[in-house]
Amino acid sequence: MAWLLVIVAGLLETGFAVCLKLSHGFTRLWPTIAFCVFALGSFGLLTLALKKLDVGPAYAVWTGIGAAGTAIYGMVFLGDLVSTLKIVSISLVIVGVIGLQLSGSAH
Repeated sequence: MAWLLVIVAGLLETGFAVCLKLSHGFTRLWPTIAFCVFALGSFGLLTLALKKLDVGPAYAVWTGIGAAGTAIYGMVFLGDLVSTLKIVSISLVIVGVIGLQLSGSAH
């Protein structure tokens, strides 16, 4: 269950990163509010998961999901540059996240 919390928290991290961009420096109300909701949810779930998981693997999985998710979202919806190297690199991040998740032990 703790790993599920980390995965959802990582997806919420993607949400807050995208909303941060869409807020244009916190000058747009709704993206700023969404940023706050996603950030609080993400940090809250990560905090709950860290009660049961080692901090290193859990944090790495959380940031990896957020980084990969944000990069993919940017390429698909925001017109970010798509390149073979970027896709391979995101794939490596995802493989690393899976490896860390498999290596993490619950207390």
